[in-house]
Amino acid sequence: MSDYGEFIDLVHKRTGINLSLYKEKQMKRRLTSLKVKRECQTFVEYYQLLLRNQEYWNEFLDRITINVSEFYRNRNRWDVLEQTIIPALLARKKKLKIWSAACSTGEEPYTIAMVLSQLTSLHQVEILATDLDEKALEFAKKGIYPSKSLKEIPDSVREQFFTKKDDQYYIDSKLKSVVTFKRHNLLKDRYERGFDLIVCRNVLIYFTDEAKTTIYQNFSQSLREGGVLFVGSTEQIFNPKLYQFQTIETFFYEKIKSRN
Repeated sequence: MSDYGEFIDLVHKRTGINLSLYKEKQMKRRLTSLKVKRECQTFVEYYQLLLRNQEYWNEFLDRITINVSEFYRNRNRWDVLEQTIIPALLARKKKLKIWSAACSTGEEPYTIAMVLSQLTSLHQVEILATDLDEKALEFAKKGIYPSKSLKEIPDSVREQFFTKKDDQYYIDSKLKSVVTFKRHNLLKDRYERGFDLIVCRNVLIYFTDEAKTTIYQNFSQSLREGGVLFVGSTEQIFNPKLYQFQTIETFFYEKIKSRN
């Protein structure tokens, strides 16, 4: 077994995070920079250092998780969600169950809640927001963001749901109450069922094709018939029928009825 392979095995046994399911070239480059930074000659030596130093361990976890997010990221896609997708879901069902998977620091699930607030009562909305990174989840729960994260939010929505204090923006408690944050490993943990909408954007590009296939299959099983998967702008599914999906808009996939 190679030095990097042994490192992957050790991390997997300790955390349940299987780095072999991430694209090796990208992940290895990211971790090599940390290994060099900490003056380690091998990945196994670097792993032993991580066990002895909590600060370095947290640094490692931050590096392997992808925390790049902002409200209404790729705004035109959110317009499609608001104007087309959610109205169609609400026409079939008054109360919606939604999952923001790999939600990072919370901008995405809060954006979902803001979009829904323009279309229905938030009392009719249940949003689960999950991520692998516990530090990101703690940040998300606080609901405090810098101004740069809010640049795509419509003015009327920002005025409705944010309070500015100094240079920080605080999310309204009504919006926070709609979102439940929970740690979840897409590559390992059990998937809940019965969702009307799953949003997972700009994350799967880091996984191998094998891992993506498994995740798409799990998402399909988690959606009710007629439910929708919303993916990122670089994550188009080229054969949606494999997962019991049909394309309804670019980057939006509806779960279709099984022929069995």
